[in-house]
Amino acid sequence: MTAMADTATLTRPAGPAAAAKPDAAVSVRGICKTYTDVEALRGIDLDIERGKLTTLLGPSGCGKTTLLKIIAGLIDQTSGEVLVNGRAVRGPGPERAFVFQDFALLPWATVMRNVAFGLELRGASKTEREEKARHYIAEVGLAGFEDKYPHELSGGMRQRVGLARALAVDADVLMLDEPFSAVDEQTRRKFQEDLIRLREVEKKTFLFVTHSIEEAVYVSDRIVLLSRRPGRISEIIEPKVDHRASPDEIRRDPHYLDTVESIWQGLRNYVE
Repeated sequence: MTAMADTATLTRPAGPAAAAKPDAAVSVRGICKTYTDVEALRGIDLDIERGKLTTLLGPSGCGKTTLLKIIAGLIDQTSGEVLVNGRAVRGPGPERAFVFQDFALLPWATVMRNVAFGLELRGASKTEREEKARHYIAEVGLAGFEDKYPHELSGGMRQRVGLARALAVDADVLMLDEPFSAVDEQTRRKFQEDLIRLREVEKKTFLFVTHSIEEAVYVSDRIVLLSRRPGRISEIIEPKVDHRASPDEIRRDPHYLDTVESIWQGLRNYVE
């Protein structure tokens, strides 16, 4: 079994903004963002396909997290529009959930309470909250830790709590901002495999930010490559990784390695 169906597909960004595609969970149209005198994003047009995992990748400071937070409704764009399920984003909404890089857990609350917190804010009954929380705690591999507190958990376990909390609210779109950056390499690889499995099981739309080219190629259906500031879309890559193969097969596959190298060459000028 080959790890990649064929060589990765690379496309250039589209021309003038078009209407949202019918199968797009998220449509970004003409997004620009300026902080005082710093232009972070310029003219971002992007459709994020429903049920797929799309990764934002680019050099430091290119606006990956800024774009993610605009889609989440956590910060406002300077101009342009974001549509989620065809509706304009005017702030945070129940159809979107965010997993932060720094975990953002409630230190005084147990794992159970942290995972159920979003449901509690939505007014779900205690029975419903606990049932869903237990399900997703088990789903991320933390069964038996329901009564532990964040300070009793490793960094990897705390990040799993954050992921379970995002899954528990049953949002259509899950946004993950470098969620694996604070864990060791072994844990990171396990997280990558878990993320692929969760995407298949949950049938959600995932929007993922990472600095790791290898990670992006391994987990993604599509990679949106941003230029350095002001961030613009320079390429969209479809790695076409066959996840029926073992992780070792994938990482040794020449197409995987060639795709990683091709993306690095595209980013190299920005880094230098």
